[in-house]
Amino acid sequence: MKTVKEIEALLREIDEPTSWLTELSSDERAGVKKALARWQSRYDKKQLIKEAHQLKMEFDASYRPFKGAYIAGVDEAGRGPLAGPVVTAAVILPEETPELVGLDDSKTISKASREELANKIRGVAISISVHIQSAPKIDELNIYAATRDSMERAVNALSVTPNFVIADAMSLKVDCPTASVIKADAQSLAVAAASIIAKTTRDEIMDNLHKEFPIYNFSKNAGYGTAEHLAALQTVGPCEHHRESFEPIKSMVRNR
Repeated sequence: MKTVKEIEALLREIDEPTSWLTELSSDERAGVKKALARWQSRYDKKQLIKEAHQLKMEFDASYRPFKGAYIAGVDEAGRGPLAGPVVTAAVILPEETPELVGLDDSKTISKASREELANKIRGVAISISVHIQSAPKIDELNIYAATRDSMERAVNALSVTPNFVIADAMSLKVDCPTASVIKADAQSLAVAAASIIAKTTRDEIMDNLHKEFPIYNFSKNAGYGTAEHLAALQTVGPCEHHRESFEPIKSMVRNR
């Protein structure tokens, strides 16, 4: 009879149910029962992730106007911060992307996982385009118009022309049919991919801005109005990368 430790080691090597697991369920040892329960829990979580991936693929397929049509997902990062650009990304994925199981809205994924996924997306995507909308342009157009303009520019810069575009909560005017979908990054695989690319690109930009303006701690707050960031603004005022149309920077600039 195998020891509990031996059984635990074997369970770590098994990804799918087997007849041995069925036999193991009759083992009365408490350690074996716990080990089997842990395996089942891990398996169930993996199945949920696979099912979520399949649902995202089916969501994108539901917008495909014909077999083989290219679906582009578009999303942004950085609409809310006080500083830094809005970054938008457009991504066209193949119909089958087993490498991207686990891909989700960038806000639900750790920084390390986002970077890993971004590399996988770049490895399998049919086409990727990124557009960076600067703080001065945001001030000129307003944040909504600047984001829409950036999304449209990202779509138009794709090396492959999409047949349909799914945008996260934004109505776009481009040279193909589009859909504005609320929380599309949680429903569409292509939009989730765009979310990851936009977020990782913007994080890199803010990390570089941090080196130039360390007092604001952009590498930590990504330009959002944290208490630390607001305190720095009160001490030294805004820099060229702050959005002068956003409060409290708007008032600071007006009162100079």
